[in-house]
Amino acid sequence: MPPEDQTETLLLTLTGADRPGVTRTLFDTLATVHPVVLDVEQTVTRGHLTLSALLEVTGREAEVSALVQRAAYGLGMTATVTRGRGDNEPRRRGRVAITLLGHPLTGRHLSAVSGVIAGHGANIDRIRRLSRYPVTTIEFDVSGADLDVLRRDLALVAAAEGVDIASSPAGLARRGRRLVVMDVDSTLIQDEVIELLAAHAGREAEVAAVTEQAMRGELDFSASLHARVAALEGLDESVLGRVRDAVQLTPGARTLVRTLKRLGFTVAVVSGGFIEVVQPLADELGIDHARANTLEIVDGKLTGRVLGEVVDRAGKAAALREFAADEGLPLARTVAIGDGANDLDMIEAAGLGIAFNAKPVVRALADTAVNVPYLDAVLYLLGITREEVEEADLLDEGTTVPPRV
Repeated sequence: MPPEDQTETLLLTLTGADRPGVTRTLFDTLATVHPVVLDVEQTVTRGHLTLSALLEVTGREAEVSALVQRAAYGLGMTATVTRGRGDNEPRRRGRVAITLLGHPLTGRHLSAVSGVIAGHGANIDRIRRLSRYPVTTIEFDVSGADLDVLRRDLALVAAAEGVDIASSPAGLARRGRRLVVMDVDSTLIQDEVIELLAAHAGREAEVAAVTEQAMRGELDFSASLHARVAALEGLDESVLGRVRDAVQLTPGARTLVRTLKRLGFTVAVVSGGFIEVVQPLADELGIDHARANTLEIVDGKLTGRVLGEVVDRAGKAAALREFAADEGLPLARTVAIGDGANDLDMIEAAGLGIAFNAKPVVRALADTAVNVPYLDAVLYLLGITREEVEEADLLDEGTTVPPRV
């Protein structure tokens, strides 16, 4: 430790009711002793303020302590002054951001997560709330952790406690531009497009059963797609427009895409569905890249066949790599979101793979899972708060903040 870090320091802490001017009053009072400020941190929880300052005031510790107590008395607050030496201990390597989502989030959940962190010998350096609705999201800033081992053990907690827990590298690894690639059916939208098409052919139940098997990984996707598309033979191509109009976005989908675009991220969709439905949806939302299967249409009728290579499990991962290369981004700066076995390869290839209301096989292999029905909860896993999203919406002319639900 350098010699300057052995100097006498004082840690001041003020607590009490928050109001404008607390910080100014404290430092106005201390101005006569010209303190060197090493660190300041302030939090407010339901109107209760905690303000801490680490100061170097060599030889004037008693005077500073008296001044702090005077300031606290005038503010109707409580003050503590602790003597010590040097600055804060340097943070250990192994920085990890752990995001905990619950609806509701309970003390038991926080106890379980913090217990795992402590059991690994890691330290919680900071805790902050990212959202209160529609889910409560708490972020732990942790140091001294082995990400892979911690992620494994927290996944066991998530499964046992029924909450969502995401672990990702902190620091610079969490900042900067990213590529976010999403599945479409049952992820970006609430529907399975092929089932909507099959309903027009009177074969919805039959096709839905095959879709479910394919998403669980029980059937080869390519073979199942050809079998399901064959059921669409003879449908008029005008049905595609009616299906496009019928699809329902997943709650939070517009907010997610809008916010990612504001951040300068690239957003892409890859689908085992059909480009005839996916591309107009991507255009509407301002999504940068879209990849999906193409239906063969002859004389205005669906032939029951697809054109070209099927966008299957391997095809989705290939699309993610291609989009990343086009954007000049390494795979470490990619995020993949999906729900079915068909998404597994791209989820495993991405820097952060997210299972969204996914099948068990996908949850087991993804880096993290989101099991709430709001797609914009993904933003919290990237360290973006609900307040930041709403503030950006308010600054955008013509955009209204959605009601609290």
